[in-house]
Amino acid sequence: MNPMTDESEEMRLESRKVLIVDDDPEVRAAIDHALQAEGALTQYCGDGNSAVRICEADPPDLVVLDMMLPKRSGFLVLDRIKKIENAPVVVMVTANEGRRHQQYAETLGVDGYILKPVRLERLITMAQELLDARS
Repeated sequence: MNPMTDESEEMRLESRKVLIVDDDPEVRAAIDHALQAEGALTQYCGDGNSAVRICEADPPDLVVLDMMLPKRSGFLVLDRIKKIENAPVVVMVTANEGRRHQQYAETLGVDGYILKPVRLERLITMAQELLDARS
């Protein structure tokens, strides 16, 4: 089989379970579409409490987590889900450029940190590298 025509070669997130947490429906949809195109099995929610419930019930492989969320901030979500056994990889996305926010996220165990607007190719590459490193 010619590797150039083998679609599975191009699916960088094949069968990876990904939770997208963002209160902006357009951002969620864009990330969802991009990750599904790479073979990810996606689900999404728009608030911090829902994110924690989903992660506790059936932890995904990866969480793409907005920092500013209704009901529970991204920091509180990150802190909680990193305490779950077999905690998912977490990539935090934010429009907040403050370095201290990134440092705080790192102390809570964030695996990746990306500023908005999110370049989807960068997110996919980071997700693939972080998940591959864990395998």
